[in-house]
Amino acid sequence: MSKFIAYLKTKSFRNNLIAAICTVAAILLIAFFSLRYYTKHGEGLNVPELKGLTLSQAVSKLEELGLRYEIDSVFIMDKPPGIVTDQDPDANTFVKDNRTIYLTINTSQAPNVNFPDIENKSLREAVAILESYRLKLGDTTYKPDVAKDVVLETYFGGQLIRTGEVLPTGSRINLTLGDGRGNEDVELPNLVGLPLDEAKFSLRGAMLTLGTINYEGEITDTANAVIVAQFPLAADSVVKVKIGTPVNITLTNKPKN
Repeated sequence: MSKFIAYLKTKSFRNNLIAAICTVAAILLIAFFSLRYYTKHGEGLNVPELKGLTLSQAVSKLEELGLRYEIDSVFIMDKPPGIVTDQDPDANTFVKDNRTIYLTINTSQAPNVNFPDIENKSLREAVAILESYRLKLGDTTYKPDVAKDVVLETYFGGQLIRTGEVLPTGSRINLTLGDGRGNEDVELPNLVGLPLDEAKFSLRGAMLTLGTINYEGEITDTANAVIVAQFPLAADSVVKVKIGTPVNITLTNKPKN
């Protein structure tokens, strides 16, 4: 042990130790700078903002910077076709030369979709199904039915549509829903002698609708006209009608005093 301690104090040991340390340091420095050179540390560029550009504009920018690109497409109804809607990596991301940038562009052709089965579904369920098929909810109307807010009929472009029919993605679907009142009967009001505004108010209160309006004589201002006839007529034979029944009326000028 004493000989080993004595050796540690010799000049030969110190020289060997220094040589070993220098060798390790040199190896580490060589490895560090070699790695920097291999990975081009600190060299690269920022990805440009490409969203909103046309495909040709985006490709031109990428080629000027020496970046590669791959293209995918999607259909977004509310955006113009041919523009970049998404990019990966995002703008201002620092990347190496020759990096591949992934572009998503908006295609001009809307893909088709088979209309889903939403009949007899609740309004909330029907809307969720339409959205999952990338269809949109249009107008909703109601008609007498015992089922409340349940889909009874579906329309596209004014035409009744059925499950499985092919529609463009993004189409607006109009729904007819049940009002939950079924075939309940209501009292038919007598509208004869009333002006148009009062007749409309009376019909709304009775949950009936205004049908066709006929005119007797020349009428320039409906505010100065009264109802002289209606159909159905409120009489002993017709006292009650179904909810939502349209009532047709005939207007004429108020008689002069």
